[in-house]
Amino acid sequence: MLNVGLTGNIASGKSTVAARFAALGAAVLDADTYAREAVAPGTAALSAIVARFGSSILRGDGALDRQALGRVVFADATARRDLEAIVHPEVARRRAAAADAARARGEAIAVADVPLLFEAGLGGEFDAIVLVDAPEAARLERLVRTRGIAEADARAMMAAQDDARSRRDRADFVIDNVGSLDALERRVDDVWRELQRRAGGAPGRPE
Repeated sequence: MLNVGLTGNIASGKSTVAARFAALGAAVLDADTYAREAVAPGTAALSAIVARFGSSILRGDGALDRQALGRVVFADATARRDLEAIVHPEVARRRAAAADAARARGEAIAVADVPLLFEAGLGGEFDAIVLVDAPEAARLERLVRTRGIAEADARAMMAAQDDARSRRDRADFVIDNVGSLDALERRVDDVWRELQRRAGGAPGRPE
């Protein structure tokens, strides 16, 4: 099984790319899903987060208030590293279990959607890395207009990632999301055919 890492600068369109890979036949492993599971009420990770950051990062129902926590960690590199030390091992465990299950099912290509792949030092875990990118101005607008995030918070979130040039230099494939959805999907299809070639399969035909 070809183990592919999918990452992207925030608000670049990575989720759209992941959905296209899934439609083409990839087993998509979603790190954000695993992160939510890792900090669900009653988990050891959530207890550790509360111990580190206080109960103000909880919602009234006892679940993690991700936006409140985000405002803390995106403004403080030490706090962000502390959070990552709590959550990343649990996410990695879940991702590894999902990859093992995909391999047992006979999947040819598994695409692990990992937003902070480079920042977490995970580059060496994958056979190929796909980066989704878009201009900074476009990403900022998506965060503010589409997601309703305050501009200062959006800029802090963007600054927390490695710079775009560094990420592009380390990726095997770069998908630039600068045009229409059709154009984006055509580029994903091109990358998919190359991934199939690397996995030893015949080139597929996009739906």
